[in-house]
Amino acid sequence: MADRVRIYEVGPRDGLQNEATAVPLEAKLRYIELLVAAGLREVEASSFVAPKAIPQLADADDLLPRLPASSGVRFPVLIPNMRGMERAEAAGAQALAVFTAATDAFTERNIGMTVAASLEAFSPVLARAADLGWWRRGYVSTAFGCPYTGAVAPRRAVEVALRLLDLGVDEVCFGDTIGVGVPNQVQALVDASMAAGIPLERIAFHFHDTRGTALANVLAGLAAGIRCFDASAGGTGGCPYAPRAAGNLATEDLVYLLDASGYDHGVDLAGVLAAARYITQVLGRPLASKVGQAGGWDPATGAATARA
Repeated sequence: MADRVRIYEVGPRDGLQNEATAVPLEAKLRYIELLVAAGLREVEASSFVAPKAIPQLADADDLLPRLPASSGVRFPVLIPNMRGMERAEAAGAQALAVFTAATDAFTERNIGMTVAASLEAFSPVLARAADLGWWRRGYVSTAFGCPYTGAVAPRRAVEVALRLLDLGVDEVCFGDTIGVGVPNQVQALVDASMAAGIPLERIAFHFHDTRGTALANVLAGLAAGIRCFDASAGGTGGCPYAPRAAGNLATEDLVYLLDASGYDHGVDLAGVLAAARYITQVLGRPLASKVGQAGGWDPATGAATARA
């Protein structure tokens, strides 16, 4: 695998959907503009689930037509069903993600249906998206552990990933939804995926830093040949089923790690920190990520960089 890493930014969607109060539309647009200016080329912009289900993202219909018209930037949106697909089409979407999990217990509590039922609901969505030429991603949540049933065997997560690939997704993203995974489990899941015939280039990982293992898990993924990782500027977001937990892997922490490790990714650390500082100010909280607090580091001079 090449040493080019894709950073898939989830802050505007996953980072904001669990906030207690809605972020104004203009602030969301400014946040996304800053992310694009930082060099991010995949930014999950919003969700077309029912507005009553996620009121924080109820403005998706208004947000999409106003996204930056930047060449080469993909703005996927989360779509749960054909009603959401119709809304996304009308708003001008060109890429999507669908969301299921490795356990029925989680999907039943999270989206009100079994894994099998969720896949059935996604089938016409993905077929329509294929007809339109959209890029398509499928999430397998709770790929390492479920808050209701405990540990998840790699083969189970892979079974769901294979069904998503059969339905036409371009990429499967394994999510450590409650942040229980450790590096040897990352390798085991990659091994199981490869044994099942899933190419490395069609696998992504979405790590939460709930127990401080997100960057260690990224390193394990890199060593296994994975080259796409999700992150959220400022480390915002997380899972409501992991109370008091840290949020998503912070984009700035991931960028620092990749820079220092010699991976090419095209994202500017100072730009990401500007976006992270902006959205945490909007949310009324301090920037809690490690690099957000310390800044970057110039090995030529020993000085901290990109500090506020």
